[in-house]
Amino acid sequence: MSDLIQNGVRINKYISDAGLCSRREADKLISQGSVLIDGRVALNGEKVFDKMIVSVNGKEIRQSTKKVYLAYNKPKGIVCTSEKREKNNIIDTVKYPVRITYAGRLDKSSEGLIILTNDGELTQALMRGANGHEKEYVVTVDKSCTKEFISSLRQGVFIPDLNVTTRPCKARKITDKTFEIILTQGLNRQIRRMCEILGYRVRELKRVRINNILLNDLKTGQYREIKGNELEILKKSVGLL
Repeated sequence: MSDLIQNGVRINKYISDAGLCSRREADKLISQGSVLIDGRVALNGEKVFDKMIVSVNGKEIRQSTKKVYLAYNKPKGIVCTSEKREKNNIIDTVKYPVRITYAGRLDKSSEGLIILTNDGELTQALMRGANGHEKEYVVTVDKSCTKEFISSLRQGVFIPDLNVTTRPCKARKITDKTFEIILTQGLNRQIRRMCEILGYRVRELKRVRINNILLNDLKTGQYREIKGNELEILKKSVGLL
């Protein structure tokens, strides 16, 4: 007999385990009245038992029996959204047979590594900026990377429209107009904003690492499974093991 039959599962965990979103996002959906259990509006903290039917925004969902972890090389032009009205949404583009979602985002103009999974706990852990997970990028800009520019990136840049100074980070020059940067926070369009404030425009931006997960030679638009020791290290790094 499964734990779901015996003890029930809290509705936010049920939604998270279905790969739809994190528990925190599930709580918001429940508060908005977007979640139904057997046709009635669900309540925060309520439990789901076997044979109950759960739907979110009118669509039935089910807990996934097998957890999926993918490293995906997102091409430029693909949008990190599940919104069907966006024809280039990442979920429809990948076409994975099991419901998955993105654990973190890359803006439409950027490319590179993104983790796709139906493990809501991992998604929530990776998207929680306070956890300080490392994300490494290779960036090409429109003019020479001076020592002053690289030093300013390392020290942190004040972003007026967000009223925040970015965390100190690692950065190094690779070629005349290309640099590597390792961030431990995920502000919206952070690298592009930092560069713009310092008088640079980003021409190319590629994420090549998230914690221990490397892009390596994964081709654009392709994905591979994260498993074994690699997966174990990733989960340990976010406090899930």
